[in-house]
Amino acid sequence: QVQLVESGGGLVQAGGSLRLSCAASGSFYSINDMGWYRQAPGKQRELVATITNADTTNYADSVKGRFTISRDNAKNTVYLQMNSLRPEDTYVYYCNAGVLLTRYRWDRSVYWGQGTQVTVSS
Repeated sequence: QVQLVESGGGLVQAGGSLRLSCAASGSFYSINDMGWYRQAPGKQRELVATITNADTTNYADSVKGRFTISRDNAKNTVYLQMNSLRPEDTYVYYCNAGVLLTRYRWDRSVYWGQGTQVTVSS
């Protein structure tokens, strides 16, 4: 059906940078909003950044000015450029996409990636 495949996570030092990628594949009509979320064990999943199909962006206050979300519609891919990383950015990061499966507006669903670990050392 639809799969979101993430890449780019890993271990970095404080102050370093990472770039996460998430590519959508499968059968669908179009992709609407896309975003990145993060979650620690035992805690609620929280919004990091979102981007609409008109390239309107929204960021959590904790990452504003440090992270940048972007998308490449030709590749069905969303990116998260993370700069000036801090130990408190250590989470599992999840890609999210709102997908229109067919031309009919009622035939839509939300998909999540499998998550990728980002660890920032001090």
